[in-house]
Amino acid sequence: MADDLPPLGGPAVARTAGPSLFPPAEQPAGEGPVCSRKGCRRTADRQLLWNNPRIHTPERRKAWASCPDHVAWFEEYLRDRGLWKETLPLTADRPMETR
Repeated sequence: MADDLPPLGGPAVARTAGPSLFPPAEQPAGEGPVCSRKGCRRTADRQLLWNNPRIHTPERRKAWASCPDHVAWFEEYLRDRGLWKETLPLTADRPMETR
């Protein structure tokens, strides 16, 4: 009976690099970025640029994508930690910015 079982991870499970036990959720083709808030799968329309001065050079920018419902949450989270730099619209002519 054990011979009938597929190997662990089976053919339907994508392999990913890194320590994650679960592969990332795949984004449907043709759709924009998905909100970075844990558990949210809505389409993002804003990007929040941030920088951790303890580990990043001053010009470095990291970006989180956000749906309309989570922009305020992300801004508050980043501002409370002194990391927030700016919030920009996420449009076709302004893709996610990271430097």
